[in-house]
Amino acid sequence: MWRLIKTLFILVVLSAIAFIAYAYAGPLFFPGDFAPPSTQVTRPVTLETK
Repeated sequence: MWRLIKTLFILVVLSAIAFIAYAYAGPLFFPGDFAPPSTQVTRPVTLETK
């Protein structure tokens, strides 16, 4: 039972390290995945002046 818990703990730690590495190195290798959407939005604005 302890062997299973130890293996799961190691997998969780390794996946956390992989997630952090992807967050830091991802924009360098996969810039399209991290780019914000570039659409222009035009909306009319009504200002109330007195």
